[in-house]
Amino acid sequence: MKRTFLGKELFPFAFGGAAISGEGGGYGFGHISEQDSISLLEYAFERGVRVFDSAPIYGFGSSEERMGKALKSVRDQVTLISKSGVDWHDTKRVNMTNDPKSTDKMLRQSLKSFNTEYIDLYMIHWPDEKVDIRRPLEVLEKYKEKGIIRHIGLCNTNLGELEKAKEVTKIEVVQSEYNLFNRAVENEIFDYLDESNIDFMSWGTLDKGVLTGKYKVDRVFDDVDCRKKAPWWKKTDVEKKVQLVEETKELLPDGIRYIDLAVSFNLHAKRMKSILSGPKTKERLDEILECVQKAEENYQRFEHWEKVTTTLQKFYE
Repeated sequence: MKRTFLGKELFPFAFGGAAISGEGGGYGFGHISEQDSISLLEYAFERGVRVFDSAPIYGFGSSEERMGKALKSVRDQVTLISKSGVDWHDTKRVNMTNDPKSTDKMLRQSLKSFNTEYIDLYMIHWPDEKVDIRRPLEVLEKYKEKGIIRHIGLCNTNLGELEKAKEVTKIEVVQSEYNLFNRAVENEIFDYLDESNIDFMSWGTLDKGVLTGKYKVDRVFDDVDCRKKAPWWKKTDVEKKVQLVEETKELLPDGIRYIDLAVSFNLHAKRMKSILSGPKTKERLDEILECVQKAEENYQRFEHWEKVTTTLQKFYE
């Protein structure tokens, strides 16, 4: 299975770099050594993965650095993605801003961390109500004209910002959360993306592991896993999500797991070109890649999509 993404025929899976943040902290998901991270990234390339997504806040730079080391010898064969807008103070307190000076600084730092002369896709990470989206995009357009950025995209965006953005540059990719629980973008921007010929990538594909069907509510996170302290995670009623998943497991036919369901659902969405997920082991990576390979078959085999989607949507009622 391949799809055209940024002009290339690629396997529709992107390696999510937050998973390899390791001891760097920031937005990351637990301990993983640099050597294990590099080995995992090299294995992903061997298995056919060609899109690797990161951001400075992932490990306070360690994710990008590890990707740079692992993929240096195959740089011209991979698509590297990074973002600006979420940086940090000297105390490592997170600072979210789309100020053009910060955009410029973060882009140059990512080039250094990746150890590359160009970034294939560079994105604005989050909207910033204090800064007109056109201002940081003017910075990115100048870098694009120099060939330092090949493509420009927006993450977690909205119609208003997309309309403003096209006054400055061509937005080629939008990346937002999308999964069986959270389908807000279907009504908010999917039609616009289709009309504007903009590709879509999903993050949160497995909803931090809940949609694998294996998540345990008593799971203990280590000290560099952002879910240990992050307010957004502590406010999430994970127990209810797990309960809703359990309620629908009985609908699964033989040979289809919940992770198969989650992956095939996302890959069937309009304009979907690549799903993001961040495995921390080769075994989990193999599992996800198998899901992607069988996604169309699993989607057609499953007969209870309406029941599952209706049940899981109860989480937001």
